[in-house]
Amino acid sequence: MQKNKMAVWGGLTNSCERREAKSKGEKERYKHLNAEVQRIARRDKKAFLSDQCKEREENNRTGKTRDLFKKIRNTKGIFHAKMGSIKDRNGMDLTEAEDIKKRWQEYTEELYKKDLHDPDNHDGVITDLEPDILECEVKWALESITTNKASGGDGIPVEIFQIQKDDAVKVLHSICQQIWKTQQWPQDWKRSVFIPIPKKGNAKECSNYCTIKLISHASKVMLKILQARLQQYVNCELPNVQAGFRKGRGTRDQIANIRWIMEKAKEFQKSIYFCFIDYAKAFDCVDHNQLWKILKEMGIPDHLICLLRNLYAGQEATVRTGHGTTDWFQIGKGVHQGCILSPCLFNLYAEYIMRNDGLEETQAGIKIAGRNINNLSAPLPGWIPLGRVLQDHPPLSSSAPNLEPVPPHPLFLSHLLSSDHLNHLEDLIMYIDTCKLGFLVLFPVVF
Repeated sequence: MQKNKMAVWGGLTNSCERREAKSKGEKERYKHLNAEVQRIARRDKKAFLSDQCKEREENNRTGKTRDLFKKIRNTKGIFHAKMGSIKDRNGMDLTEAEDIKKRWQEYTEELYKKDLHDPDNHDGVITDLEPDILECEVKWALESITTNKASGGDGIPVEIFQIQKDDAVKVLHSICQQIWKTQQWPQDWKRSVFIPIPKKGNAKECSNYCTIKLISHASKVMLKILQARLQQYVNCELPNVQAGFRKGRGTRDQIANIRWIMEKAKEFQKSIYFCFIDYAKAFDCVDHNQLWKILKEMGIPDHLICLLRNLYAGQEATVRTGHGTTDWFQIGKGVHQGCILSPCLFNLYAEYIMRNDGLEETQAGIKIAGRNINNLSAPLPGWIPLGRVLQDHPPLSSSAPNLEPVPPHPLFLSHLLSSDHLNHLEDLIMYIDTCKLGFLVLFPVVF
């Protein structure tokens, strides 16, 4: 526990007398005063901690979570995460700081490495521009950015700009308008810092970490404006079954839908089969060139596509580890976790896969109010991309499907977990009353 400063301490007088008795060599008197000082210290410490706990309970009761955790940190002290040894690509333990940094750079470079056989054929600057950015848009974007977030590589938090108010708005508006017209981004805004966050599994394996991207807070203003301009097109393209990363809906809605379907299936003694699909490294496996083609096909203006393309072109990143940061390296694919635009872009990417999967044309599924329902997406699609379910049964069906392994998907570079990875394919099945649930995992293909 950190040392806390108390305004008044009841044992201060006794402490001075104890010091005086010790200097005079009065052992009996010193022993008595020392016991008294310790007794008063224990009493006051207990009372102090009791008052602190009451404040924390009051903060918890009133929903002041920020004050609650701030006071807890003041009591416990700041936690400094220590990254121990990790394994190299051959499974050997690395303990030296430089070796660990090189391994993280090697892993992250490989994760975001671009396919050299698929070059980016960019036509250059777009002359047919969208309407200019207004100062009110910049002001709205600046005010809407969440505070108390880790800053990017420049170390400048958004609170600095918010304090400057109108002066910051004018400067940022000038920069954003320059980017809007030239479609060229400052290199500092294209640099990011990756923070490895451990997930479940062996913490020595780099693949068991989620790489969160820290970007410049100043760039978030432009990204917010770009997201708002894209949103009208995104809303027109996404179906109602997609609830992930959308305003006013979320995973809880799809969970409620599934529970309702299960209740009705039990009421009418029907068997419902659910197939849940999860993508491994989904955000990291998005192909940039395919993404631009998809945006073009879905009617996104060329100007906005050019801005996005130039944002992702020439991106650089470094990995911040417990032993320091790595060297800068290029990013060739993926939409990054932590970027404002990533959920929006990924939704369109996933929607394109579903449209070309033929699932909408199938008549199998569940009829609800005359409408055929065979997939629910939250936040990732609950269907099998370019996969096969024997007997033409979709992931959400009222008749028994036979699942078989799915080949790699050309867009995600991932595949379904086949029976070779498990003892039996039946291990993926779990029963809930009359409903049968199938859990399939998509693992990345390493090239």
